[in-house]
Amino acid sequence: MAMAEKNDKPDKAARQPAAPRERSGWLSRIAPGIRNAFSKRETPENLWVKCPETGEMIYRPDLDAALWVTPSGHHMRIGAAQRLRYIFDEGRFEKIAAPAVVDDPLKFPDVKSYPDRLKAARKASGEVDALALGYGTIHGQPAVVAVQDFAFMGGSLGMAVGEAFIKAAQEAVKRRVPFVIFTAAGGARMEEVTLSLFQMARTTLGLNEVKAAGLPYIVVLTDPTTGGVMASYAMLGDVHLAEPNALVGFAGRRVIEQTIRETLPAGFQRSEFLVERGMIDRVVTRAELPAVLSSILKTLTMGRARLSAA
Repeated sequence: MAMAEKNDKPDKAARQPAAPRERSGWLSRIAPGIRNAFSKRETPENLWVKCPETGEMIYRPDLDAALWVTPSGHHMRIGAAQRLRYIFDEGRFEKIAAPAVVDDPLKFPDVKSYPDRLKAARKASGEVDALALGYGTIHGQPAVVAVQDFAFMGGSLGMAVGEAFIKAAQEAVKRRVPFVIFTAAGGARMEEVTLSLFQMARTTLGLNEVKAAGLPYIVVLTDPTTGGVMASYAMLGDVHLAEPNALVGFAGRRVIEQTIRETLPAGFQRSEFLVERGMIDRVVTRAELPAVLSSILKTLTMGRARLSAA
């Protein structure tokens, strides 16, 4: 009987929660701050980049060293700051500030506000808008260079780009040096509607000042250059160069085919095709561009140098 009463009593130890097991291993016995330092990896998430053409994974430092040209020869898109650094001698140049414009002049309604889109693009690119300007030398030849960044809202042409272009043209005239532009755009900026279309005429008028001063204007077409940019300052150069396989055209293939009701040839809007038809003067690889530009600028300004010396 006594034995039964003893067995009926609940076990006191069973009522208490089990003590947490202490983590084993030397890492659990060191200071938490040191343990956290060891648990975090410092490897960048984007150390490898996929080639859009072949799907090959490329080590980012190797891609940087190759100016973002893949082993297959595909010219990947690059930002304005990176392009300015590689085009100028030793990557040194004077940055030219563009005039400020109103961010949202028409109070454009959208799912996401226009000021918020601009803020995000500025944070991602480090630029105020889609056109960045610089002054320096290209293999010893001084020039004002403007670079359109497709990553900034598709390089779209708006008031800020128009003002920056005119500023670059005025700086070229003021400094008596050639004007070089790298174009990349999907067209006019829809958030500015008619105001963006005005820039096609305004940039042309600004470019007339460069022409009147007898200064060269060189256009380098990069992937992609389309829409209103293609229909204005991208096709008004004294010389037109293009990077390999760059998409260059006003409207897309589908729109053109539906309009003319004909099937267009493969690659009809690529730079190599346009060179064959005389629309572009030469296709130049990214690595060769500084030397080619320098040679063209030297040739086009040779007469002016002789007249100035006289």
